[in-house]
Amino acid sequence: MPTYRAFEATGVHNLQLVERELTDPAPGQVRLRVEACGVCHTDVLAVEGLRDDPARPVVPGHELIGVIDAVGAGVTAWQPGDRVGVGFLNGQCWECEPCRRGDFVNCTDQEQTGTTVDGGYAEVTYARASGLVRVPDGISAIDAAPLLCAGLTTFIALQQGPTRAGALVAVQGIGGLGHLALQYARSLGHRVAAVARGKEKEAYARQLGAHEYIDSTATDPGTALSALGGASLIVATAASGASMNPLVRGLAPNGRLVVVGVGPDPLTVATPDLIFGTHSVVGSLTGSSIENEDNLAFTLAHGIRAGIEVMPFTRAPEAYERMLSGEARFRVVLDTAA
Repeated sequence: MPTYRAFEATGVHNLQLVERELTDPAPGQVRLRVEACGVCHTDVLAVEGLRDDPARPVVPGHELIGVIDAVGAGVTAWQPGDRVGVGFLNGQCWECEPCRRGDFVNCTDQEQTGTTVDGGYAEVTYARASGLVRVPDGISAIDAAPLLCAGLTTFIALQQGPTRAGALVAVQGIGGLGHLALQYARSLGHRVAAVARGKEKEAYARQLGAHEYIDSTATDPGTALSALGGASLIVATAASGASMNPLVRGLAPNGRLVVVGVGPDPLTVATPDLIFGTHSVVGSLTGSSIENEDNLAFTLAHGIRAGIEVMPFTRAPEAYERMLSGEARFRVVLDTAA
């Protein structure tokens, strides 16, 4: 039987290169040859055993671009040769109540790529046809991969409120998510404020699109945002609840704090900060596959690009460690096609 190579995660912090047999895609699925896969912090769910059954091998990676080479029974909208992406959500079921109401992100029968089903640290992977993202011409697999998760997450977060063009929008954190959020916010026509730790990050924040810069080590960011007139929307990307706590005070009336950074500590909000000004705090997971196509089209139209470090597929464990160190600028991508 023909085989392909993949990195399997089992137990805790254990990635092993294995050979797997190539099989036909199941009904409703496609098989694709992976060209590139981003390495995201959410990959810790698989690699560090933060899932229901850590002993069951799973291939991490949920920012993958590839080419379909086989389709399963019942798949009619896709064919071999199509260039596609697969993000964190592996495809909706169409049958549960959220799906029937058009809320595909919250499908109750949806696998998570690279966590509950195999992902892109492999030469070949499989995905539900409903989760596929058509990749447009004009963008390479390497550049497109991190946009499927980090890009989509921030693109959707910036649309979580009725924020008019020209309104003040703040992005907290200039990392793997924040450096993309700044570019999206500027391209959407907002007045953009970057909130980060340290004066040394200001020049890069402005290069990415920030009109204003707030050093959270030198001033209270909520107070600073209020002095600018208050933010209609704040996208919080830093993986720290404590760093988000002051932000609510920096919202404009009816403003919204959208949390996309997953931190281990709780976010604490004083009730007056919510009530006076009619503020709200919401979480934002990601978007649907068709919204991801909108995301790729928008990035192409506005020249938005992720900061990328490229490593060959065979160095996936090293790439994972590089991501985990926090030293990557800003996304690590595995080049499988090479």
